[in-house]
Amino acid sequence: MSQIFIGKLIEEELRNQERSVVWLAGKLSCNRTNVYKIFNRTSIDTELLLQISNVLKRNFFDCYTDRLDI
Repeated sequence: MSQIFIGKLIEEELRNQERSVVWLAGKLSCNRTNVYKIFNRTSIDTELLLQISNVLKRNFFDCYTDRLDI
């Protein structure tokens, strides 16, 4: 099973929506340096992922649930 690079998926979605890093940083109440750090993550806290999913209006949890073997 290949690893999910969640930060890259978030960055890709942000670019697809033609939104800026500054815009996302404002929505997350952090600075843009932290957003760039998120882009480099291979894993992420679920609360932060929920917040990002709501801000970008995309369910990033699907990236994980699609891989469940149940």
